[in-house]
Amino acid sequence: MHLGVNIDHVATLRQARYATMLESHNTEPSVLEAARAAMAGGADSITLHVREDRRHMQDADAHAVRREIPLPLNLEMGATPAMLEFALGLKPDYVCLVPERREEITTEGGLDVAGKVEELRPIVEALQANGSKASMFIDPDLAQVEASASIGALMVELHTGKFANTQGQERAAETARLVAAAKRAHALGLEVHAGHGIQVANLAELSAVPHLTELNIGHTLISRAIFIGLTPAVQEMKNAIAALQW
Repeated sequence: MHLGVNIDHVATLRQARYATMLESHNTEPSVLEAARAAMAGGADSITLHVREDRRHMQDADAHAVRREIPLPLNLEMGATPAMLEFALGLKPDYVCLVPERREEITTEGGLDVAGKVEELRPIVEALQANGSKASMFIDPDLAQVEASASIGALMVELHTGKFANTQGQERAAETARLVAAAKRAHALGLEVHAGHGIQVANLAELSAVPHLTELNIGHTLISRAIFIGLTPAVQEMKNAIAALQW
């Protein structure tokens, strides 16, 4: 099981103070240093989301991480012509297509691949012709899994937000949906990742989902880092993942 560390919220904190003065000599915290700290803690890849409105990560951040960090880079982005052009220039190892709404604070759900097949297929083809493996960030829905395979994506990232935010019977039902989606994705030859709301506290329940190869985790690691530092926070998560049977 690999751990992809999402460092978006380091940029969120920086933008809160320095959005209009990014070239200042005292701009902090550093996205690049966060990536280095995550790598020191055992991260297997670095994830960052360059949003169309550039609310946190900036183009320069992505290019610096791509240039300086010898780990696979997973770029999350909206499926737009402008972002495709950016991704083709950056050439990340992976591109995860996600839905974006200006009104949302963070990504609220999965991409409707089934409803946008003709729109997404050429984007996937262009990315993969350029050397970036395409992933679809989707809700654990069989139709979305099948649509992702049909447009040529090589992987899916199952949205675990509802799983993380529910308890009891609702959690059990969402776990069952994740299990079914993961099984179908695996049967279709897709690599299966998961992300959103994953914490040490819910890892054991999530480990019931088969065929997962990578967890993409961000907010809880940055939250934990406030108290113990990012490198120990990543190490802590890596240890918790390693203690389970996947």
